Formats: sequence, structure tokens, C-alpha cells
Amino acid sequence: MTLTKADIVQHVYENHKNLTKAEAADAVEAFLRLSKNTLIQGSDLLLSGFGKFNVRDKKPRRGRNPQTGNDLMLDARRVVTFKPSGILRERINAG
Repeated sequence: MTLTKADIVQHVYENHKNLTKAEAADAVEAFLRLSKNTLIQGSDLLLSGFGKFNVRDKKPRRGRNPQTGNDLMLDARRVVTFKPSGILRERINAG
């Protein structure tokens, strides 16, 4: 099963009776927008009890085209990594 943005909006709406569904959607969108902008700027995103998203710079490297076997150079790029908190890791492994 995959949790979608619509599922998150629905959970926020159900758990906060003072919000309309549109306000719940706006709140989720605001959180996601802030999170994305933080990562785009190259900053880390730490959510206590959940984990930390890091932006890492990868250097250019040699690769291989799997279809042709030809060598090629892969460009430098930035990637987002995630490290779960100890609390989350324990709960995942307990289940």
C-alpha cells in the first residue's frame, strides 16, 4: 500500500475538525512547499522522531550504457538521501 498526498490531506482533515478539507489541503501543500524549497536550496530537513533528509553532491563518474556496453561520463548531480530516526527505525523493526 502507498500513502498518497490525498491520503495525508484526508487524515489531516479527519484529525482537525476545525479545518475544512480545503484548509487541510492548503496546510499539507504549505508543508510540502516549504520542505521542497529547503532541499532545493541545499539545506537539510530534520523532522524529529521521523528522520533527516540530506542533500548530497555527487561527483561526475564513469558509467556504462547497459544496452550497448559503451563507457560514458555521468554528470555531477545533487541527490536527496534519507536517514530515519532511531525511534522510527525501532518501530519499523518491531513490527
